[in-house]
Amino acid sequence: MIDYEQRKALQKSIKEGATYRLAQEDTDFLASDELRAQRLTLEYLKTDKVLNDNCIRSTVVIFGSARISSPEEAKSKMEQIQKMLDASPQDEVMIKAHKKAERNLRNSYYYEQAIRFAKMISEHYQYQGNCDYVITTGGGPGIMEAANRGAFESKARSIGLNITLPYEQTPNPFITPELAFRFHYFALRKMHFLVRAKALVVFPGGYGTMDELFEVLTLVQTKKMDPIPIILFGSEFWQRAIDFEFLVEEGMINEHDLELFKMVDSIDEAFTMLQRFHAEHM
Repeated sequence: MIDYEQRKALQKSIKEGATYRLAQEDTDFLASDELRAQRLTLEYLKTDKVLNDNCIRSTVVIFGSARISSPEEAKSKMEQIQKMLDASPQDEVMIKAHKKAERNLRNSYYYEQAIRFAKMISEHYQYQGNCDYVITTGGGPGIMEAANRGAFESKARSIGLNITLPYEQTPNPFITPELAFRFHYFALRKMHFLVRAKALVVFPGGYGTMDELFEVLTLVQTKKMDPIPIILFGSEFWQRAIDFEFLVEEGMINEHDLELFKMVDSIDEAFTMLQRFHAEHM
């Protein structure tokens, strides 16, 4: 005979088993290979629903390096390195560190400009509850932080599309909390960057920035998405980083493909381009 305590123990074992969980509460099941299509759908639907619920109609996407520091941080680091170099002027490690700190301080200019541009856009388009041209970034540090910070300092809303990576990926503190998202799939994150995008502004960056830039250029070139202003900020960097003229000379792209983007060195010029483009396409 099974006594009361044995009966309860058996029931407890059943209720704690993986197969007894409700499907939507079974994270092991949801994370299985067989559910990949459903996870892709959920990543699209969740973000889309939240953005619709918040009446986000259009966005301005800002890409750029996660490694660019704020001027305050870069200056502080430079001062620390300078003191150590002064103490050991022949130290090769410190000489290299000093050159790196100099470069970081120089590049912090882009952080300032990203703040300025995000402020300009946010203050011009977000007023009286309007949700147009909402600043959108990858939600991380560097240029992404600067852009979200510009909107934050303007008391405007901004979006951050973070992603789970093997190393820690922390959202920057300036994203509007209810518009901070985290993705597993790069593909779905990229889709949400562009679904509502009315302009793309790309600051200097590395692999991730290049990947996102060429994704958009390819989509516009192949007419998979409508043309939008694609603005590369910092002509000196971009002309060295990518030789577009060489691609034309080698027949890898057509000459008119150079018209898909514009290099600028002024935030005012970038803002004017955006306004002019949308005045012509309204």
